[in-house]
Amino acid sequence: MFASLRVRNYRLFFSGQVVSNIGTWMQRIAQDWLVFELSGNNPIALGIAVALQFTPTVLLSLWAGVLADRVDKRKLCILIQSGIGVQALVLGLLNVTGLVALWQVYLLCFVLGIFSALDVPARQSFVAEMVGRKQIPNAVALNSSVFNMARIVGPAIAGFAITWVGTGWMFLANAASTLAVITGLALMDPDKLFRGPVVERAKGQLREGLTYVRGRADLMTVMVLVFFVSTFGITFFTSLAIVAGNVFGTEADGYGLLSTLLAVGTFTGSLMAARRMTKGGPRVRLLLISAFALGAVEFAAAFMPSYLAFGIALIPLGFATITFLNTANSLVQTAVSPEMRGRVMGIYVLVLIGGNPVGGPMVGWMADTFGGRSPFYIGGVVSALAAVACAAVLARRGGLAKGYRLAGLRVLSRKAA
Repeated sequence: MFASLRVRNYRLFFSGQVVSNIGTWMQRIAQDWLVFELSGNNPIALGIAVALQFTPTVLLSLWAGVLADRVDKRKLCILIQSGIGVQALVLGLLNVTGLVALWQVYLLCFVLGIFSALDVPARQSFVAEMVGRKQIPNAVALNSSVFNMARIVGPAIAGFAITWVGTGWMFLANAASTLAVITGLALMDPDKLFRGPVVERAKGQLREGLTYVRGRADLMTVMVLVFFVSTFGITFFTSLAIVAGNVFGTEADGYGLLSTLLAVGTFTGSLMAARRMTKGGPRVRLLLISAFALGAVEFAAAFMPSYLAFGIALIPLGFATITFLNTANSLVQTAVSPEMRGRVMGIYVLVLIGGNPVGGPMVGWMADTFGGRSPFYIGGVVSALAAVACAAVLARRGGLAKGYRLAGLRVLSRKAA
């Protein structure tokens, strides 16, 4: 279950992530609540903040993937984490001094989005360099476990701390937490990294990555499914604050508790994934089942009559969500050539997060027009239908009957063509 932790470089990275991810989730809760406060509980304002944070992903993630293939990923990660720390520090100082305004939060959301767009392809493709190809699924699952452990601890701390000391100190705490990641990266032994082939700067490398993915029917199917589920189904970062404040009338601690209950499910799911990935590789069938389950549970959660019942429904929803995301990530990373990993992960990040500039305002508009529960039942239906449609495509190609892993599905899809 913890096989990849035997690698010293990965242990250093993992330890830094434990601290940093808690700070990240504290900032996430504080940022949403700060926007909510400054805008007078306006769900559309929250959607705008989400859109601004994720718009750079649409603009930069493909180029970020090319950059990750060209340069030293460890040094690139150190530079990016330093920028994230400075962004959190500036927002925190503006907040605690009482100078913060909504436009400043919007601007800093966009700045954070730029660093995040560069960070995800670099960090995700760097995992393979730390642990080697065989340990990728286990390391991806462990990354998710620490991320989702932080989703339990971070919102729980932030939800109550905001009511005591305000949102500003959450941003300052996150700024300090980035030092843990930077320290871990700095202490690594570069000679023990499993580096892929050096990709020299050349024209057409972005087009080469797009052509590579377009020529892989298996990868294209996963990318399409991830886009629809993440854009319409996994909108909890926006919709939970709306449900907490506008449907059930709670304060920041109520929002934090809902985020924590969702994280209980995702943390449990990520631990199960780590155990499962130790025994065998990721499976396409699990990807489809988890996507459908995510949609079904999200739809059911929308009609829960009380705050408690809604919160409890978030636990299986979190479990299905992280199972889907872990499986998709592992399938993509284990199916690509090492020299293409950065570019393919850039494309994956684009389809995973790139829909948020549309999804964020869309969720705010739906909540404002159809009620605070609407993002859940609409997102649930879209996710379930996307899973059924992709299952039908794969079944036609023979991928469900014979090929469970993407590598096998690739061969089958060529034969079908």
